[in-house]
Parts: sequence; C-alpha cells; structure tokens
Amino acid sequence: MRPVVEIALFTENVVALSGFYTRSLGAEPVFQNEGMALFQVDGLQLLIHHKAPPDPAYTVDADGPPNEDHIALAVPDLDAACAELEGQGLTIALPAQSFPWGRSAYLRDPDGRLIELSERA
Repeated sequence: MRPVVEIALFTENVVALSGFYTRSLGAEPVFQNEGMALFQVDGLQLLIHHKAPPDPAYTVDADGPPNEDHIALAVPDLDAACAELEGQGLTIALPAQSFPWGRSAYLRDPDGRLIELSERA
C-alpha cells in the first residue's frame, strides 16, 4: 500500500486557512511564511500553499505541477511506481522529475483530482 503522506491545499488567503486549521487541529504550523503553512499531523503533512506564490522565482509552466489541491502518495521508487501504474492503464499526467521538494510525478483520478507520487526513501 502506498501511504498518503501529504494533503496540499491551495488558497488565496494562507493566513485565514492556516488559522482555521490551527484552531481545528489544535496545533500551530511547524513552518509558516507569507506563502505557505505546514502542519504535521500523525505522520501526515498538511500543506497550505498560496495559489500564486509571491516568490517570483517559483514559476509554474508546462512542465511544472498545477497549483491545485491534491494528495501525495509515498513511493520508494518513483520510476517503478509510474511504470507499474501505466502498465495498469493509468496515465501519468506529469512524468517523474526533480522539484525543489524532491522527485515527484502526477496523475489524475477519474474525477480529475490531482494525485502526486512522491519518492520517499
């Protein structure tokens, strides 16, 4: 089984959404700045991220992941996981590549929700 390791929520108002989850979870973020807040919840990471990050160095282009809500599944070998899923008839929407946070690939479920495959040792 591939564990769910992250839920990413994109918002126009990081402060408000972070405040909501601070009160709901009863815990402060382990990291927060103007563009994101990160909570750790029993081994699950809740990432609240601004839809259009204020950092101009961060750009989303045709090769970058969409800035939209998603869950991330941990896989020990990203290339093998992608090959396995493609062999089962699934389509990898954004092939495996390195990002500032690590190696990831993305696919969509039948309803169009984004799923990240995140390589974790």
